[in-house]
Amino acid sequence: MANVTIRDLRKSYGATQVIHGLDIDILDGEFVVLVGPSGCGKSTLLRMIAGLEGISGGTIAIGDRVVNNLAPARRDIAMVFQNYALYPHKTVRANMAFSLRMARMPRAEISERVDRAASILGLTEYLDRYPRALSGGQRQRVAMGRAIVRDPQVFLFDEPLSNLDAKLRVQMRTEIRELHQRLSTTTVYVTHDQIEAMTMADKIVVLQGGRIEQVGSPLDLYDRPANAFVASFIGSPSMNLIAARGTGGAADVGGVTIPVDGAPEGRPVTLGMRPEHLVLGDRGLPATVSVIEPTGSETHIVARLGEGTGGEVTAVTRDRPAVRPGETIHLMPEPGRVHVFDADSGVRLSEPA
Repeated sequence: MANVTIRDLRKSYGATQVIHGLDIDILDGEFVVLVGPSGCGKSTLLRMIAGLEGISGGTIAIGDRVVNNLAPARRDIAMVFQNYALYPHKTVRANMAFSLRMARMPRAEISERVDRAASILGLTEYLDRYPRALSGGQRQRVAMGRAIVRDPQVFLFDEPLSNLDAKLRVQMRTEIRELHQRLSTTTVYVTHDQIEAMTMADKIVVLQGGRIEQVGSPLDLYDRPANAFVASFIGSPSMNLIAARGTGGAADVGGVTIPVDGAPEGRPVTLGMRPEHLVLGDRGLPATVSVIEPTGSETHIVARLGEGTGGEVTAVTRDRPAVRPGETIHLMPEPGRVHVFDADSGVRLSEPA
C-alpha cells in the first residue's frame, strides 16, 4: 500500500490543455473517488496515474517514487476496466493467474494467490468456467480478482459498474466497498455516478473542465458545497438553484421573502435548497405541479416556479400528498437550510447554520 501524491499535473493534446495543474493527496489506504460530468478529465487523470497516458507537466508519486517515466508494469498498480478486459479463451483461474505467470512467479504461489482471491470474491466454484458462462457481475469480480492477486500498492477502477443493471450496480458497489475495508489497499475510483461517489468514497474529488472544484468527504460536499456546480452535481435529486435578490438578512424570490444569511443587499444571488428541505404548506414559493414521482418510501414532486426564478424545482417528502399535476402548491425551505451563492461566479457566500 502507498499514498499517491499529484502536484501541478497537466495534460495537453497539441495546443489544447485538458488537465490544468491539479494537486491531489491520496493517503495510504484511502478510497478516493474522482467524479464529474463527461469530459471533465477524470478518466484521463486515472490513465495518467496508471501510466497509460503521458503527462505534459507536473509529477505523480506512488509512495516515495516519482513514476512519471515508469512503464505501467513498474508502477505496482492494478487496474479494473469498464469492459472487464478478460481473455475469452481462458478460464477464470487462467485469467486471474495470467499476470503472475508473465512475472514468472512460482506455480505454488500463483495457485495460493488465485485461491485466496477467489475465496474473497466468492468465485471458487467458477474457477474452471470461461467468461462466456458468467454473468456481468461475476465477470466484474473476475476482473477484480485479477487485480487482487497482484497485491499492488494501488487499485485503479475506471467506471467498473457502468455496464451493469441498476440492481447489480448496487450490489457490486457494496462488494467493492467491503473488499476495500478488508484489504485496505489505496484505491482510486472513477465514476460519473455521484451516488456511487457518495456511498463508496472516503474522499471525493469533484472535477469540471480539467480543474478541481472541491475535495472533501461525501457529507462535507453534500452539506457545504464550495460553489453552485458542486451543489447541483452532488446529491440526487440535485439541489434546487433559484434566482433571487438579497434584501439584507433575507432574499426576495419573485415577491416572496426567504430568510437567509449572507445575501448582500440589492445584489442578485442564487439560493440553493435541497429537495428534502422544501416543505409543502400554505405559504412560500408558488409553483405549478408538473410531475408526481412516488418511490415507495418517498414522493418526489417536480414543480415549475414563476418566471425569472429558476424554472423547475423538486421537493421530496416522506408523506403522500394529495396533489395532482397542474395544481398550484406552495413550497418553503426549512429555516436555516438555505445556501447562498454568488449569481455570477457561483461561489458560496453562506451555508446553512
